[in-house]
Amino acid sequence: MGRWIAIGLMGLLLVGCQFVGRGPDTGPPEIEDRTEPPPERVERKVAFPEQEYAKLDKNGTASISGQLFVRTSSGIVYGAGETVSAAPATSYSAEAAEVALAGGYIEPADPRAQAYTHYAKTDDKGYFKITGLPAGVFYVAGRVGQSDDTRRVIINQVRLGKGENATIELSR
Repeated sequence: MGRWIAIGLMGLLLVGCQFVGRGPDTGPPEIEDRTEPPPERVERKVAFPEQEYAKLDKNGTASISGQLFVRTSSGIVYGAGETVSAAPATSYSAEAAEVALAGGYIEPADPRAQAYTHYAKTDDKGYFKITGLPAGVFYVAGRVGQSDDTRRVIINQVRLGKGENATIELSR
């Protein structure tokens, strides 16, 4: 369910988040078949705010690059092969971020919100680059851990200007 982060956040997962920079390896995360039932999802309380999203651009010339990892007592665990998402900071994505940070899973995002979210896949050392972002404030989210039981959601808020390239550490 770690791959749902991007979805749920995800939706920005998690959170209504989803990355653009749509290319062969940057689409929404794939959903894996599970043998155990998925975790219970929290129902969204914030309705999709059409007017808030109507003011946002879907694409632009800015980018965010960085590394997804977590420090543990046994060393650094890189978010290898994970999906990182960047969703515009809105009332809708803020709700999803809060649920994700509290360890929950929120209902999938409205497809209209997903159209504003951009994704990237990390390499074996957790490095990622999300391109095609418009200027604005974004929730950048990823999930990392040694097992499904220890996987943690990490979310940073990033402000971008037109054409700006931001570099972040998505870590704890």
